[in-house]
Amino acid sequence: MSAEGTTGDRRGPVGRLVLPDSGPVIARLFHAALGLVFVVAFASLAAQIGPLFAADGLAPIAGALAQARAAGQGLWATPTIFGWSDSDAALQVTAIVGASLGALALLGLAPRVCLGLATLLYLSFVSVGAPFLGFQWDSLLVECGLLAVVLPRDRPSPGAHALLLFLWFKLYFESGLAKWHSPLGDWQDGSAMAFYYETAPLPGPLAWYAHHLPGWWHALESRATLVLELPVALLAFCGRRGRLAAFCGLTLLQALNLATANYGFFVYLALALHLFLLRDADLLRVLARLPGRRAWGRALVPPDPAPAARRPRLGAALLGGFAALYLGLSLADARVRLGGDREGLAWALQPYYAQLRAINSYHLFAAITRERVEPEFAGFDGAAWRTYDLFYKPGPPGRRPPLVAPHQPRLDFQLWFYGLRAEGPPPAYVRRLLERLCRAPARVQPLFAAPLLPAPTRVRVRFWRYTFTAPGEADWWRREPAAPERVLTCPSSQTNAFGTQ
Repeated sequence: MSAEGTTGDRRGPVGRLVLPDSGPVIARLFHAALGLVFVVAFASLAAQIGPLFAADGLAPIAGALAQARAAGQGLWATPTIFGWSDSDAALQVTAIVGASLGALALLGLAPRVCLGLATLLYLSFVSVGAPFLGFQWDSLLVECGLLAVVLPRDRPSPGAHALLLFLWFKLYFESGLAKWHSPLGDWQDGSAMAFYYETAPLPGPLAWYAHHLPGWWHALESRATLVLELPVALLAFCGRRGRLAAFCGLTLLQALNLATANYGFFVYLALALHLFLLRDADLLRVLARLPGRRAWGRALVPPDPAPAARRPRLGAALLGGFAALYLGLSLADARVRLGGDREGLAWALQPYYAQLRAINSYHLFAAITRERVEPEFAGFDGAAWRTYDLFYKPGPPGRRPPLVAPHQPRLDFQLWFYGLRAEGPPPAYVRRLLERLCRAPARVQPLFAAPLLPAPTRVRVRFWRYTFTAPGEADWWRREPAAPERVLTCPSSQTNAFGTQ
């Protein structure tokens, strides 16, 4: 497996400093990695379509489409293919097709076409899947898919690689700016990481051990995160050594996320973007030392000579126009979302591209919550309450935090946000969940680890404040009541009203 001849570097001194060194090998590997992420994302969705997005789910897509039609919204405002059919079967088939397209891209079969179609299908879910499909990594996946379409597979394209490097930079630098301007000031004063491991939506088992590291270490982690996401991220545009330093530092940061928390496919998607900080030649030298290097070579090294573009001038012009539009809208969007600009051209343009999820701003972990409040559901059979434990929430104090990524249990994750607003009225999906627990528990049984009562007389939601136990204690968690519980009577009539006990 040779690293020679994979790229023809004709860049000038400024180009060598600013533009990425990646070439066709990196492009092939990125297409495969993105295909794998699509496989995981669609497979995770397929397992949850029935209880979450079906016609009688907690956030039915058919209902979201009906509301969009009632509001007079067209395809541009709600870009989805489910306008043709929003049946439960159509949702399931779409998820299966999306996973299949990702698998074809993983295998190197027309990856740009397959990734483009997979992106369209995923956008179809994201556009009408609120609140369970509104996470930043859902939008990031759509944006990655769009840029993957303009990334040639077998020939050098510094412009296309620069766009993906810019997306990598945008992800971290904007998140760093959001942390720096956090109203809590918890990243600047060094307190953020002292709470992060305990209050993450779905912590992993190593989070308990990380939480009990010394206070000075947490302060160092907090400030180091700012350094990595701000000045270190800028090294992406400072030549080969700068990019390598950024790769090492931020890959270490993502490894920490992977080891201590469950953020679905986010970490894997971010690591795929990290590839554009590397060089073809360096990557091939590493792969040459691994078992199966001949197979790696056939999969990653393009034909020599690589096929030339059919119309290079037209392709360059189209890519240049797309790059100008993408970069311009990205900067305008950042100005609106991070700078609070509510006037001018940037604000006026946002409604025309925001729903496409192709241009996004990122503010990951901008402020770390300082307490963990979790809802707990239960049913009453006339004699006693039966607790309904979800699969991945803390639940009983003795339950070990789970390892579930890259799968994302969307209800478990979203209920973390409900816990933050325990004193307020429950959101629509929680009201619908309580009604399902009353009237049709079989429809939501796949979401719960505990068996549900077939016909409870009442259901309730309790709120617990969780904290990690101290070293030497028997359990993983301590918990105490955090807010008044809410009880829903399950009458035979259609009347449903919340009460408080």
